[in-house]
Order: sequence, then structure tokens, then C-alpha cells
Amino acid sequence: MKTLTFIGNGNMALSIAQGLKENYKIEVVGRDMKRLEEFEKKLNIQVEKHLLNDFNITNKQLILCVKPANIAEVSKKFQGQSEVLYSVLAGTSIEKLSLNFSTKAVVRAMPNLAASVGASMTTLTGDIAYKREALELFSAIGSAHWLGSEKEIDIATALAGSGPAYLALIAESLADGAVKQGLKRDDAMVIMRGLFSGFAKLIQNEHPALLKDGVMSPGGTTAAGYGALEDGNVRSACMDAIEKAYKRATEL
Repeated sequence: MKTLTFIGNGNMALSIAQGLKENYKIEVVGRDMKRLEEFEKKLNIQVEKHLLNDFNITNKQLILCVKPANIAEVSKKFQGQSEVLYSVLAGTSIEKLSLNFSTKAVVRAMPNLAASVGASMTTLTGDIAYKREALELFSAIGSAHWLGSEKEIDIATALAGSGPAYLALIAESLADGAVKQGLKRDDAMVIMRGLFSGFAKLIQNEHPALLKDGVMSPGGTTAAGYGALEDGNVRSACMDAIEKAYKRATEL
């Protein structure tokens, strides 16, 4: 069984490890043994635990899950040269990763929050020799899609990486709107969750515009509500959110 070495033991590392633990041997490297033990307990399997100082990464497959600001400090703690470095750090370029880590290959990966339930939309780019392996690896936590450039993965970070926060805002707002009109909060939440669950299946095989047209009859309730969304510049605000998030990704 192949070993994957997680550098970092936060929530994203845990989410990814949950999806991979059945098919890979997991080891984790961090600063604090107590936190590493907590990681192991949450993962509910035995893992090899190592402290950062002088850890030998020779020929290992690394999954880097630390904060972008910490890579220079963390990279100095290792010995040897890894086989491949999979980085889930937003906005951190292959060039920067290669300058800081001694590794034969680099692949950038951008999972999202749904990795914790095995439903991440993960985008990937980097050393083409590892395309097939990277797709297989990250498909274990949901869907995975290879992109042709770092610019594209930074844009995808704004869409898929940050997207759960935007959808959460819309979900909360729709439920609040129903409560405002007199629906009980618990009922509004049940209905909203059912709405998103069904929509997730519909959108897999239908263009959003066609879905909208299929619901919106002339002069009907949907048309009235849709007009309010357009009046509120919701479409423009969503497009601006992607632009701002993408620009921020390039600044990190």
C-alpha cells in the first residue's frame, strides 16, 4: 500500500486523509505531537506521526496542507528530496513551491470544504507526468478536474474553492426570506436543504439558463422573485465575487 505524507494536520488535511485512508497508508508531520495524536484519533486509524524537525522526505509523496505564509519556515525543517509535492495552498505558485521545497515534481490541487463529506470539486495543475495519479488521488474525495495553467487554477479557486461560502450565503438568505414571510425556521431549513440537494443533481446534466427557463412561467411567482434578484444585482455581485477572489489568490 502506497504511503502519503501529510505536511500539516489541520481541517483540510484531515478531510483529504478521510477520503484516502482506505487505499493509502497515511503518515502526518506537524509541530506538536498532541495535535498529531488528535489528528490520528479523528481519522480513526493508526497513522505514523512525526515532528517537523529534520524529517526526511526522500522519495515520499507529500500533501502540503500548511498556511501559505509558513512555507518558507516549514520547508527548512526537512532533509532529502521528495518524489512529488501535492500542494493545496491557495494562490501559491509552482515556482514558489519549487524554490522552497526539494522535490522532483509539483502538482497544485484546490479542494473545497466538501472534501469532508467526500464531495469536493478539486482542480489540479502542474507536472503533467503526475496528471493521472493526481486525478486518481483526489477523485477519492469527490470530483477532480485537471487544468492547463496556474492562471486557470487561481480562477477555479475563486469558483470551486471559495464557492461553498457564496452558496452558504445564498442558502441562508433564501431561508431567511421564507422566515420573514412567516415560515418556521426549522421548516425553512429543511426545505432549503432539500432544494440544494435536488438542484445539485439537476445541474449535472442541464445548463443553468435552461433550468431557469423551465421553472419561470410568464407572469408567475418565479418570474416575480427572479426580477427581484436582478434588481438587487445578484448576477453582477456573483461575477464580481469571482473576480475579487481570483485577484486575491494571485496576491497570496
